[in-house]
Amino acid sequence: MDQALDWLIRLDCASAAERLAFEQWLAAEPANAQAFAQASAVWNGTAVNQAAQQLHTVATRSWRVRLRPYLKPMAAAAVILVGVFSFTNLPLRLEADHLTVVGERQRLQLDDGSKVLLNTNTAFSAHIDKAQREARLYQGEAFFQVADSRQQPLELQAGPVRASVRDTDFAVRLLDGVAQVEVQRGNVDLLGGNDARVRLNAGDSIRIGPSGFGQRQHLDPQKDLAWVQGRLVFENCPLSQVLDELRRYYPGWIVNTNDRLAQVEVTGNYRLENPLDVVRSLAHITSASIREYPALVILN
Repeated sequence: MDQALDWLIRLDCASAAERLAFEQWLAAEPANAQAFAQASAVWNGTAVNQAAQQLHTVATRSWRVRLRPYLKPMAAAAVILVGVFSFTNLPLRLEADHLTVVGERQRLQLDDGSKVLLNTNTAFSAHIDKAQREARLYQGEAFFQVADSRQQPLELQAGPVRASVRDTDFAVRLLDGVAQVEVQRGNVDLLGGNDARVRLNAGDSIRIGPSGFGQRQHLDPQKDLAWVQGRLVFENCPLSQVLDELRRYYPGWIVNTNDRLAQVEVTGNYRLENPLDVVRSLAHITSASIREYPALVILN
């Protein structure tokens, strides 16, 4: 995405040699073409044109000069900058050892033998030696299979909660400052704000937010941890929630313009490899119309 945005700007006044270099870059990898399509969709989208018009209004009122030739690049820069941080997670790159992009999963093995599966759009770091076993989830979702150790436990910081574990399989999700911990095997000791403590056993799940611990819930591994097997499972779930989950895996925008459609309950078992195919299937079973654009899908 960084390279795509760079090309988008350079092509505005590119030489013949630069255009040839761009074509070679575009053909080098499928991901390059996908990233450029996403950047182009933003550049040519309604948001950029509206921002340009607003800048033009402000400019003519305040400065009494004509700046129209420069307004679209200025507006696009403002809009695309949001996309740059969304796609590249620049602040996290300075801290995290491992990052996954939207739609990607990554398997890791830590120095102590523990295994970690990072889900879509996740940032994670770990530091393990003879003196400590420390890890941190900055954002996203991960499934841990923590190796047994007679020494210190693995200490994982995830937003508002700190987990201490030994010989345990568990998942942690951290989105918008709220963490959720789900234990498949073993037990997890949690430390929240104000030194509040909770121990979770196998089959337990709990959410932790700025106000502290929520209610302990029962874990359904076949549904709640389906992503570990590369699937999403929904049971009588409103379409609005299903789309919210799919947006985590789709490198673009999924928009629903029908409020009634949002309340339709959906049950299904879907593969994560192609979230666009899932959206198409949902449109079919709910009798919704679907329009597809580069990096944009609209349901109605």
